[in-house]
Amino acid sequence: MRFLRFLFVLLSIVFLFNTLNAQTCTTLGQTPSTAFPVCGTTTFVQNNVPICSTTSLFVPGCSTGSSTTNYENKNPFWYKFTCYATGTLVFTITPANLGDDYDWQLYDVTGLDPNAVFTNTNIIVTGNWSGSSGTTGASAGGVNYIQCASNPSENKPRFARSPTLLVGHDYILLVSHFTDSQSGYSLNFNGGSANITDPLEPHLLRASAPCDGSEIRIKTNKKMKCNSLAANGSDFVIVTPSNTLIIPTAANSFQCNTGFDLDSVAITLPTTLPAGNYKVRALNGTDGNSLRDNCDRNIPVGEEISFTVFPLFPTPMDSLTKPKCETQTLQLVFPKRIKCNSIAADGSDFNITGTYPITITGATGNCSSGESAIITLQLSAPLQVAGNFLVNLKVGSDGNTIIDECNMQTPLPDNVAFVVKDTVNANFTYSINYNCAKNIVTYNHNGNNTVNYWQWALTGLPFNNQQNPVITYANFGPNTNTTLIVSNGVCFDTSSQNIVFDNYVNADFEVAAYICPNKPLSFINTTIGNITNWDWTFGNGNTSSIKDPLPQIYNPLPLNDYTAIPQLIVTNNYGCMDTAKKRVDILFSCFISVPTAFTPNGDGKNDYLSPVRKFNGSNLSFSVYNRFGQRVFYSNDWGQRWDGKFKGEPQMPGTYVWALNYFNLEMGKMQFEKGTTVLIR
Repeated sequence: MRFLRFLFVLLSIVFLFNTLNAQTCTTLGQTPSTAFPVCGTTTFVQNNVPICSTTSLFVPGCSTGSSTTNYENKNPFWYKFTCYATGTLVFTITPANLGDDYDWQLYDVTGLDPNAVFTNTNIIVTGNWSGSSGTTGASAGGVNYIQCASNPSENKPRFARSPTLLVGHDYILLVSHFTDSQSGYSLNFNGGSANITDPLEPHLLRASAPCDGSEIRIKTNKKMKCNSLAANGSDFVIVTPSNTLIIPTAANSFQCNTGFDLDSVAITLPTTLPAGNYKVRALNGTDGNSLRDNCDRNIPVGEEISFTVFPLFPTPMDSLTKPKCETQTLQLVFPKRIKCNSIAADGSDFNITGTYPITITGATGNCSSGESAIITLQLSAPLQVAGNFLVNLKVGSDGNTIIDECNMQTPLPDNVAFVVKDTVNANFTYSINYNCAKNIVTYNHNGNNTVNYWQWALTGLPFNNQQNPVITYANFGPNTNTTLIVSNGVCFDTSSQNIVFDNYVNADFEVAAYICPNKPLSFINTTIGNITNWDWTFGNGNTSSIKDPLPQIYNPLPLNDYTAIPQLIVTNNYGCMDTAKKRVDILFSCFISVPTAFTPNGDGKNDYLSPVRKFNGSNLSFSVYNRFGQRVFYSNDWGQRWDGKFKGEPQMPGTYVWALNYFNLEMGKMQFEKGTTVLIR
């Protein structure tokens, strides 16, 4: 055990050293913003994990104080998915080497930047950081709390109870490894009632031809795998009004520079298309497939979508990404790319009008090759109060509005509308209807700020989704923990309280299992509760009504042991009662002796020889010798007895000498005794 503790301390030192010297995570999938997209039918196999670490993590109930330095995304991979039907999530992480220890934590990032996992401690759903090796994950039989880091020898639970996912919510799962030596793992989403497999079949959504028609941009109706796109453009062909086919020369998606999936592809044509109506047709590319979604479903070969090549015209403000909870940024989306050098860095190309004042402090593009289809507006403060607003275009401090990739300036006036949702608060109140057999707790949440979802986590009970549930606790303990998660579809919050049951009562006391003649027997009261009445009966004719009674004397019976049953009945301030009883053997003698004869004939009566009435002794040493002085039996265990045999052979009837050494507990010293016994057959 000391070696295991030393090993655990050594591993902790190595872990800290590695933390201080860890490489920054840059591989796709190792940061929240580049997480693997999950299809529920897919098994992820990571044959190795690049060694890195970036940010400390907070783990509820485990991190000390406000510090997050106890935990980190050590050698991580991140996985993102959306819930399409409310239910429980089951998944299993299986190390390639079952001696490896993998940890994990699940976050609800609905409406949030994925990197909020490093700053927002309220979005943690569940996790497991046990130091035990082997498979881990979430299951119906898992524990209903996050298991903290532990010594591997403690064999702590590796599975957390399956969390309930909410339809329409977005989640990120972190899988982390404690040490830099590992063999990889597989991740399988293998059960549960939640649906994390997108039911939407993949299709072409729309196409457009910016500028001179030499490049066609294709939008899909959902995210598709980057590795299913043929770089030579052979997944597509352009169909002219005269049914002439124009073969692209290249295809790319800027989204694949920072992730695993795309919903936008730009194909390059060998010639410029004149104004007119055209079609894009999906094909099996030279890579053997058309575009595939994250569940490996292909866009149907031969599917077409129409587009028009227009004469040049300015790019209007198109749309705004749905604002996230408490967002301090807004994202404007444009059908054509905007030149980044036309975006005023101070945000003066825009202002916001609406329910209350909002100040823009800056603007940036997600620039690639000097252009961006998105402009991010930085705000002076987070948007926490509900309201309706307009983002208005205006001439910025750089002397222009914004200029698109075709060198066309967006004219005034132009605007786009957006709505802000209130933040929510999960704080709740409760009242208790006390009863000795059961307690009924009425929970209450005010539902403010358009909250429309409640999830109550009740210790030892199923989840409850009512706004104000009434819960009956039978066989209750002194307290119970309750956690509430609320959401209004954009924002959510979590609150926990420890509910104390003042009427809990548990009568108990400690007492010795036996008592020698005329010795006082002490009682140690270990009752729990707000007790008002104590009712002791000791089995010796005495009673008491005080919490801690005086020691009791029990009169022995001549040559006979007997049993007393002391009892304690307690009553608390609610009138609830509980009873505790213990057995005490009252001994007529505590003198250690050895029988003068025994009959090892197998009849179940007096078949063995050993010291009797061993209550006051320890450190036994008991030997038996035959008439030749040969030791035929030895034991230093009070529980071992001589069966009359030596080396498996029955010994002759006759007289045998015994010797007994032991520590006399009553006298406080070693004691030696010897005598004879007769073996009778």
